[in-house]
This record gives sequence, C-alpha cells and structure tokens, in this order.
Amino acid sequence: MRNLFYIFIGGGLGSVLRFLVSNYTQRLWNVNSFPMGTFVVNIIGCFLIGIITSYFIKVDNYLKYLLISGFCGGFTTFSTFSAESYSLWQSGDYPILIFYILLSVMVGLSAVYLGLQMVRN
Repeated sequence: MRNLFYIFIGGGLGSVLRFLVSNYTQRLWNVNSFPMGTFVVNIIGCFLIGIITSYFIKVDNYLKYLLISGFCGGFTTFSTFSAESYSLWQSGDYPILIFYILLSVMVGLSAVYLGLQMVRN
C-alpha cells in the first residue's frame, strides 16, 4: 500500500510539471503544427528514466516507485503523443506526422540510452 502512495505522489508531481513544461515550451517554440511541448517533455522524461532506472535497477526502495512509476509515468505522456499524431494525420499534415513519430521514437530511445550510460560510467 505504501508503494501506491509513492506512485500517487510522484505521478501528481510529474503531471503538474509536465503541464508547466509543455505549455511553456509550446509558447516558446511554436513551430507550425509540430507538437514541441509534448516532444520536449517526452524526451526529458526518457532521459530521466534512463538515469533513474540505471541508479535504482538493483535497489528496491520507495524512491524507485516515487520516481520511476510515479514521477516519470506522470511526466511523460504517450496518450498525448498519440492524440497529437492522430490530429496531424486528420489534418493531412503527413510530413510533420512522420517526422514527429520518427523523431520521438529515435530521440526518445537515444535519451534513455544516454541516461543509462551516464550513470553507469
């Protein structure tokens, strides 16, 4: 039950920070119809989960639940990524749709890898 509480707290904090970072980023870098706010949040989240996972992979304590499942789970957003991709598809903005999907997956995987490597070295 305690782990659920930590996930709850971390998820709430991650969600609020996602909202703030995403909105600020979108206003700062309003690039046509490219969803820059969600992209930046998801890449930061991928990097953080790489770092945190690498550090806590062999440790079983409450911080793993608070930071990985809670904070990173609340901070990143696959559902918004999917909805924005669908919106780009509906509007016929296929080049940006393909660019968004490919860039998100490639840079996201690279960010996780970089985060893992930073802690291991």
